[in-house]
Amino acid sequence: MMTYYILIGGIALISWLVSSRLKSKFKKYSKVHLRNGMSGAEIAQKMLDDHGIRDVKVISTAGMLTDHYNPKNKTVNLSEGVYSQRNASAAAVAAHEVGHAVQHAQAYEWLTMRSKLVPIVSVTSGMSTWIVFGGLMLGAAAGVGFGFYIAVAGLIMMGFATLFSFITLPVEYDASNRALAWLKQKNMVSQQEYAGAEDALKWAARTYLVAALGALASLVYWAFQIFGGRD
Repeated sequence: MMTYYILIGGIALISWLVSSRLKSKFKKYSKVHLRNGMSGAEIAQKMLDDHGIRDVKVISTAGMLTDHYNPKNKTVNLSEGVYSQRNASAAAVAAHEVGHAVQHAQAYEWLTMRSKLVPIVSVTSGMSTWIVFGGLMLGAAAGVGFGFYIAVAGLIMMGFATLFSFITLPVEYDASNRALAWLKQKNMVSQQEYAGAEDALKWAARTYLVAALGALASLVYWAFQIFGGRD
């Protein structure tokens, strides 16, 4: 178990460092004011209009970096620091979230796959580790008994969460690419503003990359614990 705690601790530390870096980047580029004077909400609405999307609403949500696109009610939810602000960070985040709306409208295959996994992962992700650990406690490490099958069931649940994390990567990177392409093609930002938006989105994507690698590392560790001790 000590190896597991070291692994989880290491992943948590890297995640914290990347998250802290993202927040510092967001703060830095929040000081780069847009020459066009548009707010994050206005940026989002224009990008929706330019893609012919009329059934998605742009709304404000509480918190910092809580921005997201909700495919169920078709809303682009922008945090307080994005919705009304007029800077490079706000433009990047707003355009990124609309990128998800564009993916939804165009039935982007990776987004469709991720959406299908949401109901499964929402149920299994929180309990998978406990099920694996419980199975091991019942004797799965010896490769015999009911406990082994319980542990394997938990590992399968964990596998769905890991798969979800990796499917999320192309979804997030593609949304950022769509956002940056639109910002450049429509001449929405200056060269300096674009550089800031691009850098901010790169760090945002890295948070998902760390999460995916962490999920994979945990899956491999528990798989070894379950199968490694079998004859």
